[in-house]
Amino acid sequence: MVGCDRPSLATAPPAQWAFPPLPFATADPRDSELQLLLEQASQRLVRWLGSAASRPPLPGLSLMPAVEPQRQGLTASQLLSDLDLVMDGAYNPGHPGALAHLDPPPLAASIVGDLICAGLNNNLLAEELSPSLSRLERSLMAWLAERLGLPPGSGGVPASGGTLSNLMALVTARRQRQLGCCGDAVVLASADAHVSIGKSLAVMGLPPGALQPVPVLADGGMDPEALERRLADLARRGVPVIAVVATAGTTVRGAVDPLPALADICGRHGVWLHVDGAIGAVFGLSDRHRHRVPGLERADSLTVNPQKLLGITKTSSLLLLARPQGLERAFATGLPYMEPSWGGGHGGECGIQGSRPAEVLKLWLGLRQLGLEGIESLLDAAVSRREHLQALLAAIPGLALQSGPLHLLAFSPAAATAPQAEAWSQQTRQQLLDAQLMLSRPRYGGRFHLKAVLGNPHTGAAELERLAAIVATTVDGLGQPIPAPSA
Repeated sequence: MVGCDRPSLATAPPAQWAFPPLPFATADPRDSELQLLLEQASQRLVRWLGSAASRPPLPGLSLMPAVEPQRQGLTASQLLSDLDLVMDGAYNPGHPGALAHLDPPPLAASIVGDLICAGLNNNLLAEELSPSLSRLERSLMAWLAERLGLPPGSGGVPASGGTLSNLMALVTARRQRQLGCCGDAVVLASADAHVSIGKSLAVMGLPPGALQPVPVLADGGMDPEALERRLADLARRGVPVIAVVATAGTTVRGAVDPLPALADICGRHGVWLHVDGAIGAVFGLSDRHRHRVPGLERADSLTVNPQKLLGITKTSSLLLLARPQGLERAFATGLPYMEPSWGGGHGGECGIQGSRPAEVLKLWLGLRQLGLEGIESLLDAAVSRREHLQALLAAIPGLALQSGPLHLLAFSPAAATAPQAEAWSQQTRQQLLDAQLMLSRPRYGGRFHLKAVLGNPHTGAAELERLAAIVATTVDGLGQPIPAPSA
């Protein structure tokens, strides 16, 4: 305006950015540095995987590089040298004698899925942060739920481990039962249920007594009659029940609870049935092996861990629900800082995790690489290895076996006292390790056992026969007292 004194706006030349370049992947399709780094890292991984049989399951020596970042960032060659040290000290699941845990070697396509997941760096929190991957995740969860027999409209969400899947299931059940503010509510599970159930209740703010153990039968499955009596007693006393947790594959022996009978009981009492199928639910994907886990389709919620047998790289756990809308009712916040969903709901509204990587990629690629026939073949081989080892060990006098219909097998000297069993398990495990056969040493039924998990596709008859031969020499002569382990 004429006549108004206004200060003039001074202009300055644009600032000259002087920051040094940082090692991000660039928008240049010819990013030769990234390509070289990926190629060299891939070569190392292929060599490491390919040399599995020449290295023991547990490394004899583990050297650690420096942990803290230096003043100047490291070059690619320095980073790869440090990576070599970490890889040299890593557990070796591809060794044919790696029989200790539910950690098989990885599928090739699943490794690729992990790599692409990292490179895309999409976030399953919200659809606009992961457009195609959000749709892929919803579709794959629906297919898996249908394949496992859950009713139409079922679905779910991936999670970083079975513990988180179990936690989300119990939180959802509590919300559905309108027991969110009830500190007296309880959960019933078998005496052999996974430790994650107790951990979940602790996170939910419930006291240790909220987990009510139900006895198991001789086959390791939950006693249905004991469950019926316990639920009736709780109802008479007015104690609210959040859920019954059944197990399809217990941790030590691979036992499967009688799911159809438990589902009938839960239906009569109007109680939520969660099935922790982290170990065994994948058997329901196969027409030939579905009979090993009958009744999965009766669950209100179901935990599945493809990482434990199918070779999907960690982590790969799923929570599937007959009515997946319960997840959003339990966990939705509205995500007010994100654009509204346009296709079926934000991933961050369907579980406890907000930001999530596209773990669905490694599962999707891995399942498609296997195909239904490949899944069935993998399950066939795992069960056959367990049956073979079980027959070998059953021929050893004085050895008590604990197993189920899946691919796990635990054993201990029948006549040994608890201290003797502990000493035997330590000594025998070391002899097996010396022969590059790695078993775990769980405590079960008040005594130590050795446990073999027969899901490693590289394990052959020779390893199983060598294992049984070593065990036979350690059990022979157990009529003599075994010294208790030294303090």
